[in-house]
Amino acid sequence: MTRIVLHIDRLVLDGVDRSDAAAVADGLRRELRRLLSDPALADGFAHSIDRLDLGRRPVANASGRSLGHALARAIVRGGAG
Repeated sequence: MTRIVLHIDRLVLDGVDRSDAAAVADGLRRELRRLLSDPALADGFAHSIDRLDLGRRPVANASGRSLGHALARAIVRGGAG
């Protein structure tokens, strides 16, 4: 079994209301846990990444939790590449 330790030192969310920050973080944490519990995804992700720039993501009408989920999927895709 692969053990993944993920540290996010800074998450910059321009255009996201401060009141949504906790929901974004919660959605991000939950979706990363779910996605990386899949051994196939975890094996592809198991390497060091100094910086991962996800670029711009549309957030219009997105809930904080759904934005967190979308960010987690982008992180896993970006980290596996």
